[in-house]
Amino acid sequence: MGKFYGRIGYAETVEEPEGSGIWIPKITERFYYGEIGRSSRRLQSTGQLNDDIIISNEISIIADKFAYENFYAMKYVEYSGAKWKITNVEVQHPRLILTTGGIYNG
Repeated sequence: MGKFYGRIGYAETVEEPEGSGIWIPKITERFYYGEIGRSSRRLQSTGQLNDDIIISNEISIIADKFAYENFYAMKYVEYSGAKWKITNVEVQHPRLILTTGGIYNG
C-alpha cells in the first residue's frame, strides 16, 4: 500500500448574495493522511475524439470529526496532480474508504 496525503473537496450549497435566491456550490478543501489501497485505470469510449480516463482507486483516509459529519458532501480527491471525482464513500471507523472515478470538472 502506498501512502497518501492530499486535499479532499467538500461542496455545500450557499445563497450568494444572501437573500438573492441564487444558490451556488461552495467548495471547502481539507487535507488528510491515508493509504492507497487499490489502484487501476481504464479508458471509457464516449463517442468523442478522445477516450475518458477513469481511475478506480481506493483511498483510505484517517477521518476527523468534520469528515464523518460531512462525508456525503465529498466531491473530489486530489491525487497524482489531478482532481478525481469521489464516487463512493464507505465508513469504517476510524477511516473512510473513498473510491474514485473520472476527472472532476467542478
